[in-house]
Amino acid sequence: MAVRTHDNQFIKIRGANENNLKNLDVDIPRNELVVLTGLSGSGKSSLAFDTIYAEGQRRYMESLSSYARQFLGQMEKPDVESIEGLSPAISIDQKSTNRNPRSTVGTVTEIYDYFRLLYARIGIPHCPKCGKEIKKQTVDQMVDQIMSLPQRTKLQLLAPVVRGRKGTHAKLLDQAKRSGYVRVQIDGNLYELSEEIKLDKNIKHNIEIVVDRLVVKEGIEKRLTDSIENVLNLADGLLIVDTMDGNQMNFSQSFSCPDCGVSIDEIEPRIFSFNNPFGACPACFGLGYKMEFDVDLMIPDQSLSIAKGAIVVLGWQSCTDKGSFTRAILDALAEEYHFELDTPFQDYPDKIKDVIINGTRGKEIKVHYKGQRGEGIYDVAFEGLVKNVERRYRETGSESSKQEYESFMRITPCPTCKGQRLKKEALAVTVGDKNIHEVTSMSIRKLQVFLHELQLTPTQQMIGEQVLKEIRARVGFLMNVGLEYLTLSRATGTLSGGEAQRIRLATQIGSGLVGVAYILDEPSIGLHQRDNDKLLATLKHLRDLGNTLIVVEHDEDTMREADCIVDIGPGAGEHGGQLVAIGTAEDLMKNKDSITGQYLSGAMKIPVPKERRKPTGFLTIRGASENNLKNIDVKIPLGIMTCVTGVSGSGKSSLINEILYKSLARKLNRARVIPGKHKGIDGVEQLDKVIDIDQSPIGRTPRSNPATYTGVFDQIRDLFATTADAKARGYKKGRFSFNVKGGRCEACSGDGILKIEMHFLPDVYVPCEVCQGKRYNRETLEVKYKGKSIYDVLNMTVEEALTFFEHLPSIKRKIQTLYDVGLSYIRLGQPSTELSGGEAQRIKLATELSKRSTGKTIYILDEPTTGLHFADVHKLIEILRRLAEGGNTVVVIEHNLDVIKTADHIIDIGPEGGDKGGTVIATGTPEDVAANPVSYTGRYVSKYLN
Repeated sequence: MAVRTHDNQFIKIRGANENNLKNLDVDIPRNELVVLTGLSGSGKSSLAFDTIYAEGQRRYMESLSSYARQFLGQMEKPDVESIEGLSPAISIDQKSTNRNPRSTVGTVTEIYDYFRLLYARIGIPHCPKCGKEIKKQTVDQMVDQIMSLPQRTKLQLLAPVVRGRKGTHAKLLDQAKRSGYVRVQIDGNLYELSEEIKLDKNIKHNIEIVVDRLVVKEGIEKRLTDSIENVLNLADGLLIVDTMDGNQMNFSQSFSCPDCGVSIDEIEPRIFSFNNPFGACPACFGLGYKMEFDVDLMIPDQSLSIAKGAIVVLGWQSCTDKGSFTRAILDALAEEYHFELDTPFQDYPDKIKDVIINGTRGKEIKVHYKGQRGEGIYDVAFEGLVKNVERRYRETGSESSKQEYESFMRITPCPTCKGQRLKKEALAVTVGDKNIHEVTSMSIRKLQVFLHELQLTPTQQMIGEQVLKEIRARVGFLMNVGLEYLTLSRATGTLSGGEAQRIRLATQIGSGLVGVAYILDEPSIGLHQRDNDKLLATLKHLRDLGNTLIVVEHDEDTMREADCIVDIGPGAGEHGGQLVAIGTAEDLMKNKDSITGQYLSGAMKIPVPKERRKPTGFLTIRGASENNLKNIDVKIPLGIMTCVTGVSGSGKSSLINEILYKSLARKLNRARVIPGKHKGIDGVEQLDKVIDIDQSPIGRTPRSNPATYTGVFDQIRDLFATTADAKARGYKKGRFSFNVKGGRCEACSGDGILKIEMHFLPDVYVPCEVCQGKRYNRETLEVKYKGKSIYDVLNMTVEEALTFFEHLPSIKRKIQTLYDVGLSYIRLGQPSTELSGGEAQRIKLATELSKRSTGKTIYILDEPTTGLHFADVHKLIEILRRLAEGGNTVVVIEHNLDVIKTADHIIDIGPEGGDKGGTVIATGTPEDVAANPVSYTGRYVSKYLN
């Protein structure tokens, strides 16, 4: 490597104070792969995204004209004294994926745009009706093709003027006769135009005028050309050549099927776009699916009778009440069709179920109803549950009712396009015998093979060469970042954070920029160790092009491969924000202050448990076949911690999130969800509730915070209401809430900050000048407990609150769990919008830990180590083991080997991703799986067990 002589080889950051950074000075080398690491909440993201990226972005925008800037909105200047040597920055994080249902992997990577161009330029159109190839021919081409017939072939040129139309067509025949034509062929029979031709006007006819009769020999070209031109004028560009031996040749001057008469518009890229009215299926507008009411959601428990509340859909819940109109309708149906409302719904014959669900098909029934305005008998033609609810859904004006109705709907493929999203004309165009939907439905791995083996004609090859080169390159990039199991038609809303990030990474490599600072946020999420090398190779390729890569990452392989590691710490939150160490992995291992270095060198490590616990029972999922699962039976042990592993795309999420969680949520929590395809789950009676602990925010507004989420704030308010000050003033618990009128500051409605909207500038948030940001009014703040007001308590960190409330066991227990999960540094009243995903997840875990355990709960976690440092993973594993100690069951989907090695049981799904996955390849303790030669997970975990 060349010796660095210039100062501009570094991004020099001086005095960074964003969030919890403490006047940080650091020199980050340019054009290298730099990893930022440190505990969760130590300030890595504040340095990478809120400082470096925000400043790079802002400077680039400052360089634009003021006219352009007004459309971009203002960027705030980060709290930093100076940054030198900064390139334009591109951030690839997990949050910015498009959740629009129209967005797919193909459209995001722009591969679909190239495919549209390819199909428009070299696609072969077929008739959407009969599937015959449609060609567009000039007169010269037609002449050449006819002249290539054997010499002395007799033929007649026919002009198809009527195809499949009813009528006597007398006018048309008369006109042909006047034009000097002699013969005409009607429905396959030859007539002379001089005779009287009577046609049945109620039958569809085919009429062809005989324009010329010829014998193929040299010298007829001129006559043939003139005759063909006459035919094409008569028959709107169509020509039939009858060779007298029963065979016919069809020619068309435009894109239309000579047999069916279906004509296709000019083929252009927009007819292949499902986001354009020219190409989108007219029934579903290019979405590929429709929302329809589902009887299984409207009547979820068919073992109940209607009188006991089997029908739960909105507007029909009142049918258990004998005075309601809905009940009057059902009573009338019961009388007319002779059934009882006390019979369980599942015991009705199909005819009765059909009447209730689909209505009386226009037959009127007599409904006796006694309302507030008197009673009467009404004739009602009952439209059926589904139609009735559809009508209510259409007519309601309230958004919340619409959402409530939507929870009874299920997504079904569009019946017109069968989920293919395009018009049938677009789907009839092929390249390599496949239409554009078939190509985008292949996995990337298969697509690469298809593109490699594609056979084209020399003309097609010349036209499509450039486009194919671009497509092949981009598909190759998706392979390189470990996404070979995805399809281009997969909706981006269904991707995990890591997958979406790696797709954007592949797109960036495709753009081939140089001299850019790429800032990535944990690109290895959701990636199996096996595919890590591919990702690292991609990152190094970007670096070698001449870019700076700043990666926020906790993955050991990435750290060891990095050119430089910046360790931020030493603790998290208030205790972080300083530079602990900088250098290669070797330098960090020698540094005693760096916790990261200690874990890398093995001085600190997560211990393997002495014994693996035995299960107390089993849940059995039978016949799981959602997405790529191959009709498998899986036994999930209860009472212990189970890890579900496998390469990316192998079917872990389909099994656990789509089938297990949704089935249990439906049975135990009465949730309105539709589980993935499976035959059944045995052993559910051993559980009483299911809890999914994910990384979604604990609240969407600054009003929610750790104290309100864990429920400790209720107890703190109770405590304040019992103080002598509060009793003397007559204050109740509600006085100490900042969400209701009474105790809160009304100037800012208890927010503590005011938003001031500025034109042409970002909105400015200023502390409320009445309460100085304390959220409460003066009288409320005068009530003190141990000398602290309610505001002071909300402002304490968990660590401070623990000593403050040490004599109050119920409050201390809840705060202690927050401390145990490693959140000692967050403030009790810290707005949820300021918490990272890992922190939100640990607050949820703490809340679960603080509840009294029933021993019958199953906890489901999907990659809980996202955003966690080695030391945080260590804490997380202890919590998960604690959750399972009370007899509860913990099921974790995870790639992190430290979590996998500490599990009691592993279910490994694979062997590959996509179509090649979906089977169980190994189960048992980590030791059992490590001994299995087929399992990739076993191969990697064995190094951690010794």
